[in-house]
Amino acid sequence: MQRLTPDQYVDGILAGDRLILSRAITLVESSLESDQVPALQVLERIMAQTGRSVRIGITGVPGVGKSTFIETFGKHLTGLGKKVAVLAIDPSSRRSGGSILGDKTRMETLSMDPSAYIRPSPAGGTLGGVANRTRETLLLCEAAGFDVILIETVGVGQSETLVHSMVDFFLLLMLAGAGDELQGMKRGIMEMADAIVITKADGANTAPADQAKGLYQNALHLFPPAPTGWVSPVLTCSALENRGIVELWQVITDHQSLLTRNGFHDRIRQEQNLEWMHSTIRRHLESRFYHLPGMNEKIGAAEEAVRNGHLLPLQAALQLLGPTA
Repeated sequence: MQRLTPDQYVDGILAGDRLILSRAITLVESSLESDQVPALQVLERIMAQTGRSVRIGITGVPGVGKSTFIETFGKHLTGLGKKVAVLAIDPSSRRSGGSILGDKTRMETLSMDPSAYIRPSPAGGTLGGVANRTRETLLLCEAAGFDVILIETVGVGQSETLVHSMVDFFLLLMLAGAGDELQGMKRGIMEMADAIVITKADGANTAPADQAKGLYQNALHLFPPAPTGWVSPVLTCSALENRGIVELWQVITDHQSLLTRNGFHDRIRQEQNLEWMHSTIRRHLESRFYHLPGMNEKIGAAEEAVRNGHLLPLQAALQLLGPTA
């Protein structure tokens, strides 16, 4: 498909054209060198129209019901008159590099809502269950007029700080009755969470969910207070019975109001932009390294030496990096 001009992309995005928005996201996700300049031009021209949405990161272990929760939560928000974009990150296969990209089938009702937009993207090799260009995609959706951006991570438990570094509210979904709830939970992820929600709190699972809520509340009291002054609550919800959704949105609204009043909202956004800058530097340095002339051959020889035990992995890496390492 022929690329549009940067102005055509921008005009379509600002007009709320979903097709052009999708094409613009494809443009910024592209790894083709020829797409880098027009992608940057589009981002530069829509920047003034960004920053006004509520950015929410949603994570949790596989099986916690993220898609069902997001569909119910998203429908609640569109019912309030909000325009909602869901950036659903699919895990990529380490073997083939492919991903399922099946979120529209998992969120069938929400995907048909005219006030909602679901964009599945492959995680690629990125840790933390986010795509390489999630930040850029988020900005494009904001410029298109979406009030709430939901970022659904893979929930792999690796480097969750990545999604935390690009959202205003970080939501951790947990299951009750899945063994020792606190034993396997990384303290770092709990400390990052602005709220913990125990999902599937219905039927026979209602009592275990309430019990898990008490456990997490007690655990959170052991953590030092957040510099923002926010105290992370623990809630239970049932996406199937639509319970706890209203309360959660009120929690998010209260959180945003607090951060706006005490000035932390702008400070956090500034820190996110700095992290975006540094992550871009790291990504481009890595790309340049692997594309150096003759590097493929050098890496192949180093891999063979490591495989045969002739070189330590550390030695091989330092040799490839050169004397400046």
